[in-house]
Amino acid sequence: MTLPVNRFKQWLGGSKVPVGTWLMTASPNVAEAIGFAGFDYVMLDMEHVPVDVPQAIAIMQAVAGTPAELVVRLPWNDPVMVKRVLDSGAQTLMFPYIQSVEEARQAVASTRYPGRGFRGVAAVHRASRYGTVKRYLHEADREIGVVLQLETPEAIAALPEIADVEGVDALFIGPGDLSAAMGYIGEIRHPEVQGMIGDALDACRARKMPCGIVGADPELVGDYIAKGFGFVAIGSDMSLMMSRAQEYLAVLHGETATTENSGVY
Repeated sequence: MTLPVNRFKQWLGGSKVPVGTWLMTASPNVAEAIGFAGFDYVMLDMEHVPVDVPQAIAIMQAVAGTPAELVVRLPWNDPVMVKRVLDSGAQTLMFPYIQSVEEARQAVASTRYPGRGFRGVAAVHRASRYGTVKRYLHEADREIGVVLQLETPEAIAALPEIADVEGVDALFIGPGDLSAAMGYIGEIRHPEVQGMIGDALDACRARKMPCGIVGADPELVGDYIAKGFGFVAIGSDMSLMMSRAQEYLAVLHGETATTENSGVY
């Protein structure tokens, strides 16, 4: 058996702009349904959702039967969690709140086996198809994708150096935390926030580094695509469900639907 190709990693830097959504419900059934909805990828959020490794595996299994690719946002830049999630079968990881070159290097090294990093070695696990991918230890590094999330002005300032770290496949701008760090919490569309997002995108494009972002609605995400973001996400399974529910109820009550904190997802 051969190692599965990481389609998401292949898309990065290409002509295709992958469109995804966040998985916030922690439900394998919902994840499977979203995987069939037409998104190119889905983002399993382990940072803000109470999902542990066994639950993550169930969600990975559910999404594996759909056309969508899976990306896992880790709870933190923690080598132990990286090792467990990779052994569980994830191929593309997003590391939240990267602030420096040193943190970026640690993130990459935690995904690579000795010689290029310090990922712990095990032979029989879900990632190696329980040992049936005979050259897994030699080939795994090639198919692992590393996405680093920049979420503060300090991180944006360090972007040129972070982007130059070998093994970083893409950067991702976190608009929610960025707006909060800039003193505009919840104001994703504030001109200063959008200005810094634009500066980050320009810095990435100057280095030919794929850059991603998430938005709450088609208008904002469409604008991000037009500006040149290499991959985007729109909303989440939870926000899509809640907005549709509120829309239906608003129609019945003759009101205008609103969703609190809908600036990101």
